[in-house]
Amino acid sequence: MIWLLVIVTAILVLFSSVLFFGAPFLPTLSPRIEDALDLLDLEPGQKLYELGSGDGRVLKAAAKRGIRAIGYEINPILVLFSKIYTWPERRLVSIHWKNYWHTSLAPADGLYVFLLDRYMAKLWSKIEIDLDHPLKMVSYAFAVPDVVPKMVRNGVKLYEFRPSKRSKG
Repeated sequence: MIWLLVIVTAILVLFSSVLFFGAPFLPTLSPRIEDALDLLDLEPGQKLYELGSGDGRVLKAAAKRGIRAIGYEINPILVLFSKIYTWPERRLVSIHWKNYWHTSLAPADGLYVFLLDRYMAKLWSKIEIDLDHPLKMVSYAFAVPDVVPKMVRNGVKLYEFRPSKRSKG
């Protein structure tokens, strides 16, 4: 009985602790994944980063389009599940058990995020620091404050980051 309590407590801690970094795990519905990938319009071989990659659905769908899909997830249970789920696409998918706040976004051509509102401004600032090239980002449900999305489809917002010439110093 004590082992069951320990396991349930550990699972609750793992799934609720992400609220301090981004958003709780909620799987994205397949039609919204397709909307997001359509809006990003990445070419085969380009890199999509998913910040908080959850169960790997977005990564798998991107890989099926020939996109190199890289996921960052802090919940080890979801990392394990998504590695198993995306195994058939392993040549194009990599999943890292890591906090994306401590990762450079510079190699990314596109981002998929599902972050709570309070983290969107922080993410945009990170993009401004990390990138010196244009980037497309889609956000499901949540908006970047004071940034107008280029397009919105079924709750999926497309943002385009263009570095300013001044930021290159």
